[in-house]
Amino acid sequence: MRPVSQNPQPGGEEFPASHGPTGKTISDLAIGMTASLTRRYTEWDILAFAAVTGDRNPAHMDEAFALASVFKGRVAHGFLSASLISAVLGTILPGPGTVYLSQDLRFRRPVRIGDTITATVEVTERIPEKNRVRLRTTCTNQRDEVVLDGSALVMPPGPR
Repeated sequence: MRPVSQNPQPGGEEFPASHGPTGKTISDLAIGMTASLTRRYTEWDILAFAAVTGDRNPAHMDEAFALASVFKGRVAHGFLSASLISAVLGTILPGPGTVYLSQDLRFRRPVRIGDTITATVEVTERIPEKNRVRLRTTCTNQRDEVVLDGSALVMPPGPR
């Protein structure tokens, strides 16, 4: 079986099929280091996320229902934005080989179809004796409003 080497979304960015353990080790990381990824969420993203997770809450899927809700229209799944944090951690900072141990999240604002979300992680604590790193995690929309924030604990890849 050949590994998939591209994002199945038409026009989506391509991802490598595999990478070696090339992420930053604990000794490469410093307090204050940051990394970000940005993505615009489309109807396709909402439908695909619902299909993959089984979360077909009508707040995400049914405009008539959503219009009568507190959101006054359809919203993206909260964990769709949170998953962008996982992408930053696993591909950039610390990067490939990182083990995601825990995450706390606070959902601050709804994300709408068409919103552009930027997930940013920032190293806030190094725990070298346990090979652990704590990071501030934030997602903002195109108006620079925080839609999600929290913190993550990860185990960066081991020494090369």
